[in-house]
Amino acid sequence: MSGSRNFRRILLATLGVGLVAWLCYQPAAAQQAGQIVRVARIVVDAAQLPQYKAALKEGMETAVRVEPGVLALNAVYEKENPTHVMVLEVYASAAAYQAHLQTPHFKKYKATTKDMVKSLELVDVEPIALATKAK
Repeated sequence: MSGSRNFRRILLATLGVGLVAWLCYQPAAAQQAGQIVRVARIVVDAAQLPQYKAALKEGMETAVRVEPGVLALNAVYEKENPTHVMVLEVYASAAAYQAHLQTPHFKKYKATTKDMVKSLELVDVEPIALATKAK
């Protein structure tokens, strides 16, 4: 399978897994219009991959812990191409997303990783159907 098709397949799988994980922790009433759902497709410099993963993890964990408008952040990478990272992002609103961009932890992540990221594509998405199995 070509790298581009494989990346798209992983992207779709990430969306499904991330949304299901997010739904497990969100009441149905919380899934409202106005939320921002996006996928960040990132290609990282292979020589700096361990440092990138650490910076991403730190920034994501901080954002989810301290920002009420950050509903979910889920990151994965391709097994066969670990420099291809995808992050499923769910924000309560456009204002919550804009506020996230101004936080010290996001600015630290961007400054730390600016020379590690070879490419970044942000893809706004709309869920078609959301389903989860009760635990």
